[in-house]
Amino acid sequence: MVNQKNILLGVSGGIAAYKACALASKLTQKGANVKVVMTANATKFVSPLTFQALSRNAVYTDTFDEKDPAKIAHIDLADWADLTILAPTTANLIGKLANGIADDMLSTILLATQSNVYIAPAMNVHMYAHPAVMENMKKLEAWGYHFIEPGEGYLACGYVGKGRLEEPESIIQAVEIHQNQDRLFLKGKHVLISAGPTRERIDPVRFFTNRSSGKMGYALAEAAAEAGAIVTLVSGPTSQIITHAQVKRIDVVTAEDMYQAMHRHFPTSDIVIKAAAVADYRPRVVYDQKMKKHDGDWNIVMERTKDILQSLGERKESQYLVGFAAETEKPIENGMKKLEKKKLDAIVINNVADSGAGFEGDTNIVTYMNKNKERKTITQAPKKEVAHQLLRMIKKDLKDEEQ
Repeated sequence: MVNQKNILLGVSGGIAAYKACALASKLTQKGANVKVVMTANATKFVSPLTFQALSRNAVYTDTFDEKDPAKIAHIDLADWADLTILAPTTANLIGKLANGIADDMLSTILLATQSNVYIAPAMNVHMYAHPAVMENMKKLEAWGYHFIEPGEGYLACGYVGKGRLEEPESIIQAVEIHQNQDRLFLKGKHVLISAGPTRERIDPVRFFTNRSSGKMGYALAEAAAEAGAIVTLVSGPTSQIITHAQVKRIDVVTAEDMYQAMHRHFPTSDIVIKAAAVADYRPRVVYDQKMKKHDGDWNIVMERTKDILQSLGERKESQYLVGFAAETEKPIENGMKKLEKKKLDAIVINNVADSGAGFEGDTNIVTYMNKNKERKTITQAPKKEVAHQLLRMIKKDLKDEEQ
């Protein structure tokens, strides 16, 4: 589970820093790409050169030592990390993190990273039991940080008790177990997703449709399946998109077809994501024979299709309902209106006029907003990566509702 992962190893100033050398080595041997960030006090126990040799990467110690002028180092490292391990973690570093203090390279990165953070404390037994330290750890745990408890035994200070940094092998094992569990964060959930365009027939050879490729919806279905969900994908006409082997796909053509399929599977779903671009209008008259060219204009009268998303919003009980809003102007304002009007739990908003976002492309730029108006923007990224981030936001909102 650590093979090919970008792992940021944060080392703070305690005698147990020597164990972090073995940890860096073992992570590298397992195929991880390790970058080490040290506090100033950590460098008094172990030389940065030691970690550089073990990780085969530059070691970071100073916020203002910008190694690449094209990047802001602490933000670049925060974004680079797939996961972060703090070992050893002193009482001082725990206190900083719990109170939002960012006064050196490591603490600044920790406020910026979105990766999972694993904290392996190491300190004197009485320091570990101090009410302030315990309170800080409880706060961090409630925020989603993961603790690898210290072992009991003889400590460098001469005391015997809890506070000894866990062994490197045990730290890696704890991270791998959690990573495996975390990977299946939607295990057992029934997820219903719509994707692609619809087609509204005019005659046997003509139809109205739109530019939706279905790529975002298919990416969501694949990401949900990889997260352990039981996935049903209701798809309009798409081409050259492979359906994940664990996804049940239902092919539809018209808005009415999609309406029926979504409502049929809605009652048994836990999470419903309507990513499809459904036709708002269809021809009032559909011709059985091909319409021939004739002099003058051809006027086609259009009528409204059923609003699938609003109808689901009116019928939802325990389902978590997420809509998409593809906008070209005032995206946040229009997305918020749609969120409220259609009784959604969350909405994914994007400006399809932006470069790197919207239909047909392989990347997207979106803003996720929940019913509490909390919002987070996902900058340009492959649609599969956007899908993973959106599903984690949905899972977090579900967890918050359950508490």
